[in-house]
Amino acid sequence: MLREMEISRAIIEAYTGELLESLSLDVAIVGAGPSGMVAGYYLAKNGAKVAIFEKKLSIGGGIWGGAMGFNKIVVQEEAREILDEFGITYKPFGKGLYVADAIETATTIASKAVKAGVKIFNMVEVEDLVVKNDRVAGIVINWTPVLMTGLHVDPLTVEAKFVIDSTGHGAQISQHLVKRGLIEVPGEGPMWAEKGEELTVEHTREIFLGLYVTGMAANAIAGAPRMGPIFGGMFLSGRKAAFEILEKLR
Repeated sequence: MLREMEISRAIIEAYTGELLESLSLDVAIVGAGPSGMVAGYYLAKNGAKVAIFEKKLSIGGGIWGGAMGFNKIVVQEEAREILDEFGITYKPFGKGLYVADAIETATTIASKAVKAGVKIFNMVEVEDLVVKNDRVAGIVINWTPVLMTGLHVDPLTVEAKFVIDSTGHGAQISQHLVKRGLIEVPGEGPMWAEKGEELTVEHTREIFLGLYVTGMAANAIAGAPRMGPIFGGMFLSGRKAAFEILEKLR
């Protein structure tokens, strides 16, 4: 006999089990966009315990819409090997550029990340950072609807050896350190695709002990340009952060 209570029990037990298991992590990634999911994939694939916290209902960040709703993305030659790693279909366009389907890209990276061992908690917003002895030591989480409606509901905390800010243009997680005078975030510069792509990877780094920035958050921290619907720098940024953190976890 199909009982509604048993359906509810299955969902609650499965979800809370994963959440309890994720209260102590090697790496907590904030933002399930391209750089965050790629970072999570490489971390989990190489044995790290990692979870991604995404405040929206959907994951994929800016990939979904491509450009102006044209759901195609562009990747340059340097990042083609990451498309190959994930098994994403692409076609050459001009010199050194490749076009991929935005929907295939987002769903494939998400699927491969989960299968590698990444836990993704959507509709969960990070409202603050845990900082101990001048080092980021975890995140403070709450349900997105709670924060959207302004309800006075206390959060929970997750401890992590490293946190990655993959929240995009606003570098929202790093802003928690800005308001306390611990770092500065000048914000991203105007569009310049070539420089934006190059500097996204260059500025992917640990900006405060225990806190890494990837993707557009890295450019926002450095005041570097945005790049638009070309995603190679995002992928390379996520991979770079993952490998640097893996070295420090050893």
